[in-house]
Amino acid sequence: MDSTTPSLAGKTALVVGIANDHSLGWHIARRLAAAGARVALAYGDERLERRVAPLAESIAAAACVRCDVTRDAEVEAMFATTDTALGPRLDLLVHSVAFAAREDLVGEFPDTSRAGFAMAMDVSVYSLVGLVRAAGARLEPGASVLTLSYLGAERVVAGYKVMGPAKAALESTVRYLAEALGPRGVRVNAVSAGPVRTLAAAGIPGFRELLKGHAEKAPLRRNVTAEEVAEAAFFLLSPMASAVTGEILHVDGGFNILGV
Repeated sequence: MDSTTPSLAGKTALVVGIANDHSLGWHIARRLAAAGARVALAYGDERLERRVAPLAESIAAAACVRCDVTRDAEVEAMFATTDTALGPRLDLLVHSVAFAAREDLVGEFPDTSRAGFAMAMDVSVYSLVGLVRAAGARLEPGASVLTLSYLGAERVVAGYKVMGPAKAALESTVRYLAEALGPRGVRVNAVSAGPVRTLAAAGIPGFRELLKGHAEKAPLRRNVTAEEVAEAAFFLLSPMASAVTGEILHVDGGFNILGV
């Protein structure tokens, strides 16, 4: 951390949705810890514990908790655990959660099942609302909430299928939460990241071709890195963005500006 980077010493952060060391949430968590924040991590599946626990240890995380964000009781239990580890105040809340059933990504979009559509919306969108609702008064004036989106929310991206409407709903949710929490002095924003190799991205059919095409066409003629996404997230979470809320910040080498 150099002299121009805001210190987050004394700040508390909870990052939800860590899967492994490729997760964007993990890179954000590591960036926050490097700036001095006390960080707690949450992962969704007990099978991920062996991957996430060493990451938590590497940044001396205050807590490492399993939480199924589709179960209100588990979300409440997670906050009870982080209250003990971090204290009753939460300054930074990062939502890095998305999921769609494999069968709803490989078929034609009109073939998306009712149950699959509902699942994608519940896990990828309502979970943000649920986390903010459960956090409640822990989010005091000056707190910041961040989630992760993708250009598929705005435009049709081959292979993205049901996740496109889910991300569109997520971005709308950011705006509604920003308006609702603004009077309390709490900010809500999102980073719309370019394609990055993550566990979730691996489930998107044709992802390798997507990466190649992005690098060939983006104005910067390359793909973005997880570290670059984390830096943008840090900006939105930090005091540097104290007057920014309800925004979707594209970090994609300029790909979003293209008409073709």
